[in-house]
Amino acid sequence: MASFDVVSEVDMQEVRNAVDQAYRELGTRYDFKGTNTTLDLGDAEIKMATSSEDRLIALRTLLEEKLVKRKVSLKVLDYGKVEEASGMTVRQVAALQAGISSDKARELNKFIKNLGLKGIQSQAQGDSLRVNGKKRDDLQAVIAALKAEDFGVPLQFNNFRD
Repeated sequence: MASFDVVSEVDMQEVRNAVDQAYRELGTRYDFKGTNTTLDLGDAEIKMATSSEDRLIALRTLLEEKLVKRKVSLKVLDYGKVEEASGMTVRQVAALQAGISSDKARELNKFIKNLGLKGIQSQAQGDSLRVNGKKRDDLQAVIAALKAEDFGVPLQFNNFRD
């Protein structure tokens, strides 16, 4: 019986490279001179702080450009609310989403079942989803349908076995 896994992973090395590139560009851009802008990468979040909300929007745009160039999906970013900080500054945290939550797994299961393909079964396994089927063509049809739909998280398909 053929199968594959649906996962949602973040390549932390590429995220780290994108944050480093954005931080280096901050030092050279004229519009960020004297704004005391910081960009820090934590374990599962990116912290941004700057002098005003419009500078924060520019910082987010800069970060998103670097992530896109590194082929990291912007769906991994979950922006928190903009907070007022001390010294007339603003800050924002962007959490990095990895893994498929149980709610998303249920949504994916329901979507796969509604495709109406015979012999296709799916089940959640931790933070991934295993899809089983008798025919390789049916599994490839499931992959194509999942790629065409937007579930709010980046999906990767691995561990394809015949």
